[in-house]
Amino acid sequence: MIELQKVGKQYGSGDSAVHALREVDLQIGAGQFVSIMGPSGSGKSTLLNLLSALDRPTSGRVILDSRDIGALGDDEVTLFRRTRIGLVFQFFNLLPTMTAVENVLLPRMLGGRATASDRADAETLLRQVGLGHRLNHRPGALSGGEMQRVAIARAFVTAPAIILADEPTGNLDSATGSEVLRLLREQAETRGATVVMVTHDARAAAVGNRLIEIRDGRIHRDGAAQPLATSAGTAALALG
Repeated sequence: MIELQKVGKQYGSGDSAVHALREVDLQIGAGQFVSIMGPSGSGKSTLLNLLSALDRPTSGRVILDSRDIGALGDDEVTLFRRTRIGLVFQFFNLLPTMTAVENVLLPRMLGGRATASDRADAETLLRQVGLGHRLNHRPGALSGGEMQRVAIARAFVTAPAIILADEPTGNLDSATGSEVLRLLREQAETRGATVVMVTHDARAAAVGNRLIEIRDGRIHRDGAAQPLATSAGTAALALG
C-alpha cells in the first residue's frame, strides 16, 4: 500500500544543504496502524509530507496505493490526494464560514459532486463521531475536541485507502484524544485503511500496531508497538 525506495529529501544546496531524509526504505501494508516518533528535526514531518503527496522526494521513489507519485503530474497528484488520502492535522484546518457538515463535505464538493446522498454520508459520519447535535454549527461554536472530530469525519468522507495524521491528539484532553485514536484504529481494523500517525506522545503511539522511530533522517527502529504499563490514563489509550 505504501512503499518508499531509497527516498531522500534535501532542502537547499552546497554547504547550507539540509538532508531531512536519507535513503529511507519502508513498506507499510493495508490495515496497518503505524505510529512515527522522533525528536524535532528528525525528518518525521518531512516523511509525512512525502506520504501525503504535499512534497516530492529529491531522490528515490514514493509509491502510494500502487501509484508512483513522482511520475504523476501536478493535477494528477492533487486528484490522487483528494480521493485516496485522508489528512488529519493538529490544528484542524476547518473553514470558519462553513458548518460542520459542510466542512466534512468539502472533499466531495471539490470533486464537483455534493449530492443529497453525499450530505447524508457526511451527516452519518458526524453522528458516528458523536456530533449529530452539531451538524449545523460553525467551528467558532465548537470546542477543540469537537473540531478535531469534524476533521476526522472530513478525512473519512472519501473512504480513503490511506489516512495520515499529524499530532492528532496534541491539542486534546486525554478522553477526547482516546476517542480520536479509537476512530483512527477502527478505520484500519474495519476498512483495511492504512493509517500513519506522527506523534510525540508515547501513550498515543502505543495504540498503533507498529512503531517507527526516526533519527537524523534515517529509520532508527521499526517494530511492533509496545503497550505501556497500565494506569488510569494509559488504560484509556489502550482502547480496550
